[in-house]
Amino acid sequence: MIDARQLLLTIIISLVGAFAMVPRPASANDPSDETDIFSIARGGLLYDKWYAVLERDAPANRHPSYPADGKQKGGSTWRCKECHGWDYKGAAGAYSKGSHFTGIKGVRGAEGKDPAEIVVIIRNETHAYTTEIMSDKAVRRLALFLSKGQIDMDKYIDRVSRKAKGDAQRGARFYQTICAICHGFDGKQINFKDEKGPEFIGTVAQANPWETLHKIRNGQPGVPMVALTALSIADQVDILAYTQTLPTK
Repeated sequence: MIDARQLLLTIIISLVGAFAMVPRPASANDPSDETDIFSIARGGLLYDKWYAVLERDAPANRHPSYPADGKQKGGSTWRCKECHGWDYKGAAGAYSKGSHFTGIKGVRGAEGKDPAEIVVIIRNETHAYTTEIMSDKAVRRLALFLSKGQIDMDKYIDRVSRKAKGDAQRGARFYQTICAICHGFDGKQINFKDEKGPEFIGTVAQANPWETLHKIRNGQPGVPMVALTALSIADQVDILAYTQTLPTK
């Protein structure tokens, strides 16, 4: 028997591609009765790559607080995830070593804090997100995400094996009726790189499950990818588990 929620989601998502191609005024990008869940997901996108969300060019300079010996350059150093990680644990998490290591702590301490307090931190000299760089509305959304939208990834992803602690068979129901519309049933409809070194949803899910779960929950900046934040975390982790079964090349 078909789950009514799945059927409704299938109908809605099937219209996203066509709707996204229709030119709309900037004001149409935000609902007039914005819900917290929308704001949180939007904040998750900003955490990922705020300049893509705000349709701006990436900063050319290195972020003033990015370590001098860091491996990244330019706009990448301005992304929240670049210092604090996809698992929100910074140097204590997946970015404890490698090309993304900065030695900077994560943002797990912001969970549950008053968003107004987080706004002050985002605006301070260390983070340097002035009103010229990010609007007050955007900063409030980012603060709301940090307060209410982040999760403890270690509860849902094994740090050693990188395997999702979910039910892949159950996740298939969601993937095949929602995600497959864009990614394809085999996950190879979208190649994030090129033919010589292809990267599909299965590739990313196995190599970086923390990034994949963040994007399942909040979407992908700059493209009409659906945010599944309104689903339960169990549903989201099941989807991640299923994507880890898909081809990597």
